Amino acid sequence: MQPRNMSMSGVVDLAAVKAAGEAKAKAEQARAEAARRGDTGAVPPSSLVIDVDEAGFERDVLQRSAEVPVVIDFWAEWCEPCKQLSPVLERLAREYNGRFVLAKVDVDANQMLMQQFQIQGIPAVFAVVAGQALPLFQGAAPEAQIRETLDQLIQVGEQRFGLTGITVDAEAGAEPGADAEPEERVGPYDALLEAAVRALDADDFGGAAQAYRNVLADDPGNTEAKLGLAQAELLARVKGMDPQQVRKEAAERADDVPAQVAAADLDLVGGHVEDAFGRLVEAVRRTAGEDRDAARLRLLELFEVIGSDDPRVTAARQALARVLF
Repeated sequence: MQPRNMSMSGVVDLAAVKAAGEAKAKAEQARAEAARRGDTGAVPPSSLVIDVDEAGFERDVLQRSAEVPVVIDFWAEWCEPCKQLSPVLERLAREYNGRFVLAKVDVDANQMLMQQFQIQGIPAVFAVVAGQALPLFQGAAPEAQIRETLDQLIQVGEQRFGLTGITVDAEAGAEPGADAEPEERVGPYDALLEAAVRALDADDFGGAAQAYRNVLADDPGNTEAKLGLAQAELLARVKGMDPQQVRKEAAERADDVPAQVAAADLDLVGGHVEDAFGRLVEAVRRTAGEDRDAARLRLLELFEVIGSDDPRVTAARQALARVLF
């Protein structure tokens, strides 16, 4: 069974005018028909993460991708990096709440799919949008990079193909009494977080970073520790910099990514958030290959410092998507 309309050349080619127009029209027609029937199309949370095999690929991935982007996680039980990446993807699928669906493919049991997608190593992550496939990334990528990739995928799916996601019914499939508020996970982190703050106050940025890493090793989703680590690493990078020299080099060498990255760090520490983001977006636009990746990854790190809910981060993500796609 060969996936239809496979295009591995990237999201720009996926956005061909005819294909995008047809997909958008079908999506709008399906939503209108559901509205006439009074059908909200809501799905249970369990539908956000699904196991897919060769027999169900047509139904579970290709057909579903006409409603919502489907992210495919190619994994295997023996793959240690897969055990790091898969829980992150599953958590993000639930957090994004219907903006994409995660399809998990065990490559040992689905060799044909592995061959059709030309998988060279795992973990490997692809997406299918409106019946067409594109590679996203390979390996256990950092969460910030994964989020950025998902945000771009969702944006393309919505703007080019009219895929606005699916509605999730949080009550569907719940066990009796499951509506009670779950107890928050309590971890012995207060002492570590206080130690990190004291280290920051003493300009011991390395010590602060290590304290935050200790928290994240046990609780990877700890928001305070993630933000603190990003701040500590930023402060460690700018410590000892000569601001005048850094800005002089950045002004003289517009295509020098290390110079632009250093200047962006200084911009952010100085409170010039939009300048820092704009500088790195421009660096991504002007460069390619490893230089482009370096600028993009530093931009994602600076997003972590400011916080994903900040409107300046939202605007910068949109600008980044424009220059990438």
